[in-house]
Amino acid sequence: MFKLAENGTNVGTELLAGLTTYMTMVYIAFVNPAMLAETGMDRGAVFVATCLAAAFGSALMGLYANFPVALAPGMGLNAYFTYSVVKGMGVPWETALAAVFASGVLFLIVSVTPIRQWIIDSISKSQKLAISVGIGFFLAVIGLQGAGLIAGDPATLVKLGDLKSPAVAIAVAAFILMAALDARRIHGAILIGILAAYAAGLVLGLATFSGVASLPPSIAPVFLKMDLGALLNVAMVPVVLTLFFVVLFDNTGTLIGVARAAGMMQPDGSLPRIGQALAVDSTATMAGAALGTSTTTSYIESAAGVNAGGRTGLVAVTVAALFLATLFFAPLAGSIPAFATAPALIFVGCLMMAGARDIDFDDATEYIPAAVTIIAMPLTFSIADGIAFGFVAYAGTKLLAGRWAELPIAVSVLAGLFILRFALL
Repeated sequence: MFKLAENGTNVGTELLAGLTTYMTMVYIAFVNPAMLAETGMDRGAVFVATCLAAAFGSALMGLYANFPVALAPGMGLNAYFTYSVVKGMGVPWETALAAVFASGVLFLIVSVTPIRQWIIDSISKSQKLAISVGIGFFLAVIGLQGAGLIAGDPATLVKLGDLKSPAVAIAVAAFILMAALDARRIHGAILIGILAAYAAGLVLGLATFSGVASLPPSIAPVFLKMDLGALLNVAMVPVVLTLFFVVLFDNTGTLIGVARAAGMMQPDGSLPRIGQALAVDSTATMAGAALGTSTTTSYIESAAGVNAGGRTGLVAVTVAALFLATLFFAPLAGSIPAFATAPALIFVGCLMMAGARDIDFDDATEYIPAAVTIIAMPLTFSIADGIAFGFVAYAGTKLLAGRWAELPIAVSVLAGLFILRFALL
């Protein structure tokens, strides 16, 4: 089924690679419920939805596309769901889930048509990288706030938090531990950091213990709660489009990056079965929304499994099985306090910032709009606004610099739509 011999691997190697990938991404089972709970969603139900979405998406990727890539609700996209859409715009979480579902439908349509390549080719490399880096900064700011390292200030907008707080000290120590473990190439660095912070909180009386394992809680509070009718509101159009663009670029970049590491790229630079892989991503996004979680996407952490020798979809199927087993650790996930999960947000944000090194800093028409995107996301507290500002800056800079021939029609149209959105909505 997985063509193990053809790909130069075996069952033992694939299972070990799957375990490796799982260890690098299982932190999402603890972080995602904590984040989405801020919207009013039931934390236990979201935990179940997170594990089931990860299991479904990963299994489908392995069985249909035969890719060594695992899926789960994405970091950054869950932050956009929580802080920009629900808390920022005041959109009910049921409507936000409907927007996630709609973005998945749009993604599926694009994935099976030539439109996918047209869109990907139209957006400059600098803007694709800037979106990822900007989301990294956005996550870092959320994490710094959750850890208590920064706080709001009416005069300066932001200031240092209470650095004498034991919770802040634990968060800082956990972040440093994650970074050190990652530098030593120890898989599961983020999970180890979260659990270490939780343990420290228990010792200092800052956290409570509700047990480790039990039967999974009910998914009923979030299952099939999408309010699809609310999408008729024109204000939801930019939300759906933002989710679509971010997941399109994120998935494409992740698949190419992991495939390159696995030696799956063709000599001409093409990637076999990319259509099937993107179809899986879009289907997983729709399934995740139906289950009750934010956008499900491919995880770049899958590269850890590839480095461990994984080459086929058996890696993803292994991850799926492990996420199903994770369902029974709901008490532990529900006990993790904010100061333990916040360092993970900061750490993942730092990892995402690495993409800035590939931006062309010799061309002002490329790096300045990219910088606008990166700066705008955390400071407007909105991924959507950051993308919009970046597109407008890119189109305007290219036009006024006399390099309109380098400006794709798709970008010009999007920039115009973003301007109308800011002017009229």
